[in-house]
Amino acid sequence: MKLCIKNGRVIDPSQDLDAVIDVFIEDERIVALGESPQGFIADESVDARGLWVLPGLVDLGVSLREPGYSQKGSIASETRAAASGGVTTVVCSPETKPIVDTPAVAALIQDKAAEAGQANVFPLGALTQGLEGKALSNMVALTDAGCVALSNQRHSMESTKVLSRSLDYAATHDLLVVFHSNDESLSDGGCAHEGVMSMTHGLGGIPDIAETVALARDLILVERTGVKAHFARLSSAKSVEMIANARFSGLDVTADIALHNLLLTDQVLTEFNGHYHVLPPLRSEDDRLTLIEGIKSGAITAICSDHQPHEKMAKVAPFSATEPGMANIEVLLPLAMKLVDEGALDLKTLLTCLTIGPASCFGIDAGSLRTGSFADFCLFDSRCRWTWALDDKKTKGHNSPYLGHEIIGKVKATYLSGKKVY
Repeated sequence: MKLCIKNGRVIDPSQDLDAVIDVFIEDERIVALGESPQGFIADESVDARGLWVLPGLVDLGVSLREPGYSQKGSIASETRAAASGGVTTVVCSPETKPIVDTPAVAALIQDKAAEAGQANVFPLGALTQGLEGKALSNMVALTDAGCVALSNQRHSMESTKVLSRSLDYAATHDLLVVFHSNDESLSDGGCAHEGVMSMTHGLGGIPDIAETVALARDLILVERTGVKAHFARLSSAKSVEMIANARFSGLDVTADIALHNLLLTDQVLTEFNGHYHVLPPLRSEDDRLTLIEGIKSGAITAICSDHQPHEKMAKVAPFSATEPGMANIEVLLPLAMKLVDEGALDLKTLLTCLTIGPASCFGIDAGSLRTGSFADFCLFDSRCRWTWALDDKKTKGHNSPYLGHEIIGKVKATYLSGKKVY
């Protein structure tokens, strides 16, 4: 199959490319940009005039829910949602039922993803058995089974000694560990950022030190063990400073931020709307602005959706009793474009953090339109105005504050290895 994408604005930060040129695809890969290869005759041509041709987005924070939580989502439904949002590569959470702590579960997820054929799926393996923080998982077997990294998510470890042992083991085998730094004793019982809003509205507070105290410990252990580390879903200003200092000192660490922490603050909690209940919580405006500065400086190299689909009833309760998380993967790109429209980030920086940036964090071959790369890309209409209607959503999740609202910018088509999947 030979495919030509004509007349589109091709934007690829990995090549510092932004130009109206044609893209030529053959046998699942990009074979040329600009000039047609000699003898190339397209079986199909797509006129992308007025559209942006972007590398498929790479999302490091996705809960697919399968196996075990079919009322919330499935691999088929959530990768379909990813494709509709221009996301062609996802890294999925080990928090399934059963937990991704055996090669069999990791293989099941990848087999189901291949069957669905909507996105490339890379599972995270559990750092400890059952995510209980006690006994180490078989990390090498999980990696051999396709897990791209290991993580205990936000689950606490039984002791710092267990954590240190797990990092020593991972370092010995050159494995990547993903941290969700959180001191459970400081965050326990909280559902909102500890500050004026939580106090005046009677909501349990989660102080920023719940993140930074754990982050300080984790960084010290990373330095001692030499393990490759990625810090996920940072939310506070101090965390950005700590990661920047660690990178400057030569530590092999990367970090990401959930998009909602770049767009929203705890000021939205006046409505007690459970859709805004997320972990880590939406923090202050100072935190939000510093997170953005962390991206501009290069300390933070990835933005993710932190996609966590829930059934409707999971959010129908008093704020503190709702299940945390948002389901925004299918509107990740247009929502992220708000940061460009508001002048907070330039277009190249934003797209870097959605494509080649996250791919580089995990060593995944994705996020680029270079010649020879798999033809994973999307066509985006930056000016399209549309309403994200409940009946039109692809995710099984009902938990987004943006459902029913007008969105500016829409993915018109997504291709995976040259095949249209949306």
